[in-house]
Amino acid sequence: MGKILIIRGGALGDFILTLPAIQLIKNSLPKAKIEILGYPNVTPVAEFSGLADATRSMEYGPLSFFFAPGSKLPQELVDYFSEFDVVISYLFDPDGYFEANMRRAGVETYFSGPYKIDESGPPFRPAAAQLADPLEQLALFLETPAFEITDPEPPVIPDSAGERVIAIHPGSGSPLKNWSYEGWIEVAALILKEHPKSQFLFISGEAEDQTIEQFLELANNANLLFRHLAHPTLRELSAELTAADLFLGHDTGVSHLAGASGVRSILLFGKTNPLIWAPQNENVSVIEAPSQDLSKISPKRVWREVCEVFHTLSTE
Repeated sequence: MGKILIIRGGALGDFILTLPAIQLIKNSLPKAKIEILGYPNVTPVAEFSGLADATRSMEYGPLSFFFAPGSKLPQELVDYFSEFDVVISYLFDPDGYFEANMRRAGVETYFSGPYKIDESGPPFRPAAAQLADPLEQLALFLETPAFEITDPEPPVIPDSAGERVIAIHPGSGSPLKNWSYEGWIEVAALILKEHPKSQFLFISGEAEDQTIEQFLELANNANLLFRHLAHPTLRELSAELTAADLFLGHDTGVSHLAGASGVRSILLFGKTNPLIWAPQNENVSVIEAPSQDLSKISPKRVWREVCEVFHTLSTE
């Protein structure tokens, strides 16, 4: 099998959930060339992890012709798609227009992956396992729905001034997934009281731009020693997370990156089902909110989980 194209839209978390499937292809068909058509703000994870031989942006205007029935297809893209022996698409294509146009472009082997994850149950199947289902048509079966980043040349990060580094991503793309800033600061203060040489790494992206200064002010008032990592590249963020001792966050793409980076992680889940949406890595533990209400999680509950992780770290 020569060339395989994976077409995957979605945000960072959705993309990382697809990487166990791509890793399965890479491991099972090492001679195949894998290319990913996706969003350029998330595909670098597959590149620096060695899963993709090349990537191409979905944000390319002429691609829109492939979503219209019977349209005149750009010859450039016809030539491009016809090079692939297998195409696996996770795009929303309810009328089959995209698939029909791909076949018109010369794609003979085309598999449709699930655009929407099945959340019915029990039993509840992890999203990563569901996203690997199309590969069964290639006789490839996913055993572990978890992805681990292996970056051969990670960026150099600053030396820590503390005995432990605790990374915290206090936001997410949806306010409904967020615990309070005050809750995170209280947990950080409890950590500092017990481990006074701890250093904190606060992570923020576009979703936190309007509120992160409020969080940093609370951190300064609590006399926390911290670095603020704003808008890092995914490779920089992965390196920072790999070097940290603990990550705290919500149901976010950053949390999936943390799980894949190997850092011990504690994630707070509210309305989303962690059996489906949480990273399946062994280094990840989840605190589920009572009645799916994050405001009902107490800082002391999170602190108890932190203590368990610190105890494990001290015995390793």
